[in-house]
Amino acid sequence: MVSLSHLSKRLDKASKAAKINGEVFERLRHPKETLSATLWLRMDDGSLRALEAWRCRYNELRGPTKGGIRFHPDVSMDEVMQLAFLMTFKTALMELPLGGAKGGVSVDVRELSAHELERLSREYVNAFSSMIGPDRDVPAPDMNTNGLPLAWMSDQYSQISEIDVPAAFTGKPVAVGGSAGREQATGLGGKIVLDALSDRLNLGDGAGEVVVQGFGNAGFHCARALAEQGYQIVGIANSSGGVIDRDGIDPEKVRAHLGDGGKLEDAPTNGKKKSVSKDDFLQIECDILVPAAIGGQITSDNAESVSAQAVLELANGPVTPDADDILEDNGVVVIPDILANAGGVTVSYYEWVQNRAGDYWSENRVIERLTEELTRQTETVCEVADELDISLRTAAYVHALRQLEAAMVAQGTEQTYREAS
Repeated sequence: MVSLSHLSKRLDKASKAAKINGEVFERLRHPKETLSATLWLRMDDGSLRALEAWRCRYNELRGPTKGGIRFHPDVSMDEVMQLAFLMTFKTALMELPLGGAKGGVSVDVRELSAHELERLSREYVNAFSSMIGPDRDVPAPDMNTNGLPLAWMSDQYSQISEIDVPAAFTGKPVAVGGSAGREQATGLGGKIVLDALSDRLNLGDGAGEVVVQGFGNAGFHCARALAEQGYQIVGIANSSGGVIDRDGIDPEKVRAHLGDGGKLEDAPTNGKKKSVSKDDFLQIECDILVPAAIGGQITSDNAESVSAQAVLELANGPVTPDADDILEDNGVVVIPDILANAGGVTVSYYEWVQNRAGDYWSENRVIERLTEELTRQTETVCEVADELDISLRTAAYVHALRQLEAAMVAQGTEQTYREAS
């Protein structure tokens, strides 16, 4: 994962490109609050496990904080703060009235039964309920959490509150107040952003070759949407390795195969497939490389070997700042995570709005509005990039910083108080 010091480097680049009030950077260099807790999980065999957990509310300049809860053995407090930082910029970039937050538990969910996962989900809410609420902090799914854990969390929060509070969590199943279109929003959003950039990247009508690293919810839905658009999916990788087939790979068939317990190396493809190691996978020649797994995948050690025309950052922080410079020098366009994967938080916002109003939208309405907003913000980022002659990444940060600056100025800056004295 990209460190906070590395993220500060991206802020420094943005500050050099555009004049932003210095107080914004002072606010953004430190999280507002981070809570650490020990969760005591009763296992099915009667034993007791202690699990480390965190929740970070990084910045609330633009509204209640928003961010997912990640269950992964490598989660740490630093990573949670980094992800909350990114979410602050993502919500600002999309001009949502929300701030940035994140949560996590250091745990391997593959070792848990369904009963243990439920107890863990509810225990997380017990530990952090003082931070959570529809007007304060609104959690959502992230890595290894989906609709079911969020349904348990939402129910537990309502039990603690003694009233039904559907807007306290998003990413819930539709049957218990979730939004239509939320499940595919992150992956589909990546495809929408790519569509908006097709002329800039000379992609034509979407006939390019795509390689997808990470085949979870976001990776699958992005691959499926791109395949439906006419792109050729030629490579797919998960934690065990990858496969490549220049004749094409059907994401639906691969998902079905994996769902039946099959291995990726045995998945059906359209021609003759070849197994590729995790280390070599990012070097596959293609038009679009989609890192959709975990952060820190493209670094200064392997960036020179990336042979894609563009990198669509569907994961959070898959490209390090040092790698950014190498890719830019080599003519590889990076479509930044705070734009490329913003579909998820945008539809989470729609869910929050629907929950508060008690008025639920059709999937078509959700997707139409998501397409409109992602296209608009992608065009704005391109305009900023052209205006200042900077990369899409730096332009995305500049645009987000301008939104955060406007919120801060509205509440008063040093100049405000100097004039008043």
